[in-house]
Amino acid sequence: MTAPAEAPPAPVPPSEPAPMAVRRPPLRRALIPYWLLLPGVLLLLVFFALPLVYQASTSVQTGSLEEGFTVTWHFRTYADALGEYGPQFLRSVLYAGTATALCLLLGYPLAYLIAFKAGRWRHLLLVLVIAPFFTSFLIRTLAWKTILADSGPVVETLGAIGFLDVTGWLGMTDGNRVLATPLAVVTGLTYNFLPFMILPLYTSLERIDPRLHEAAGDLYARPAVVFRRVTFPLSMPGVVSGTLLTFIPASGDYVNAELLGSTDTKMVGNVIQSQFLRVLDYPTAAALSFLLMAIVLIIVTVYIRRAGTEDLV
Repeated sequence: MTAPAEAPPAPVPPSEPAPMAVRRPPLRRALIPYWLLLPGVLLLLVFFALPLVYQASTSVQTGSLEEGFTVTWHFRTYADALGEYGPQFLRSVLYAGTATALCLLLGYPLAYLIAFKAGRWRHLLLVLVIAPFFTSFLIRTLAWKTILADSGPVVETLGAIGFLDVTGWLGMTDGNRVLATPLAVVTGLTYNFLPFMILPLYTSLERIDPRLHEAAGDLYARPAVVFRRVTFPLSMPGVVSGTLLTFIPASGDYVNAELLGSTDTKMVGNVIQSQFLRVLDYPTAAALSFLLMAIVLIIVTVYIRRAGTEDLV
């Protein structure tokens, strides 16, 4: 008799590898991003947040410089400031908005020229755009008093072509005089803040792929249609950025209105400067500053939502 054949041994299942322990980075390495953020946070805290808190507390104080100011939560200061200086707020928004619109009308063609047509002259034109920054803001504004002098060639030319008749009808000038009028203030604002409009526009236009224009031309689109359907929509980030960089500082400016305007063209920045340094009414000046900040913030928020570029901020 033969012995029965033995069954083959059952296969041994492969052993599963032991799970690897997750190595956590050391605490010092995990804190590196926060240490890198610390200087910026401290900068914002010391030079932005703390001054705002101090200014907010000043706006609700009462008293005088001789007796001292104390926090009494006098919120009526805001209503009194807005009621008394409402025309200056309206004038600031109007002048800043007009200057911003003029900067866009003047700056967009120049930025388009530098981005697409300048060629090897591009860098030279960019230097010329920022060249005014090498001169003091005050000196540049004072220069416009000579340019817009009553007996100067600029005013005489504007009067000869009938331009002053139109601006006089709009209430921007007074007869054949340009200085000490709203037109002079708007002109100074436009000149001083024009580079803030051109540079963002150029940056946005320079990023547009020229092949998009060629593709639109291959589809028999006219140049006006190419600009309206391709160029301008793609340059909207630059338009929004340039508008904000122009409107926000222009609305709080007081140098142009002080040097080129008159008592009838004072902006809210002039009132704040006077309340802080001449009248020494610190609560009213602080309340005016917060009201200006709130008005500008509301206008900017509405503008951004209307422009459909909430992702830019």
